[in-house]
This record gives sequence, C-alpha cells and structure tokens, in this order.
Amino acid sequence: MPLRNIHPFPRRENRIPMEIPVVLDGHRHLPGMEATFTENVSAKGARVVSVRRWEKGAPLVLASRTGEFRSEARVAYCHPLRGDGYAVGVEFLETKGRWVVESTN
Repeated sequence: MPLRNIHPFPRRENRIPMEIPVVLDGHRHLPGMEATFTENVSAKGARVVSVRRWEKGAPLVLASRTGEFRSEARVAYCHPLRGDGYAVGVEFLETKGRWVVESTN
C-alpha cells in the first residue's frame, strides 16, 4: 500500500507547486539570513526547504528575494528530507507586499 501524506487537520487552502526564491531570517540558534526556495505555496503560507532545523511554533521572517513580499510568520512543521535539509511549513501572520497567490477571503 502506498504511503500518503496524512494531516490531522484538513488544509484550508490548496497548495500550488511553485519554486519561489525566498530568504528566511530569525533562527533562534543560527543568526543570519538563509537564501532558499519554496516547494509549494498558498495565499497563507508556503513549504520551504531549509538547511536549518526549525522548532515548531518558532517565529521567523520570510521574504521574496525580489523584495516585493515580506511576512512575519511561524513554523507550522519541520520535517527532515532525504539527504540533507528540512521541509519547513511556514504560516504567514503579518504580510507586506504582494505574494504570488492572492487570498480569496
């Protein structure tokens, strides 16, 4: 039987597979910005790849590398990837600028 991603709560929004160049800032133990990219996006968050392990609930800042978007955010989850790095779910809290997906609310 194939493995499926099972979430304890249904997602409120569909995710769109999209690689967007972003920077993450605000890691508690490793200061400085990390240039990375998204794996998928929605109007209220994104899944990003990080070389750092983030704590669930930790605050961070996610910004597009173009400077068109910036958001105070929180870590929804952090899962190890095969090989190196982590998949980090980021929930936007306070946004400034235009994100690649507009909210339908």
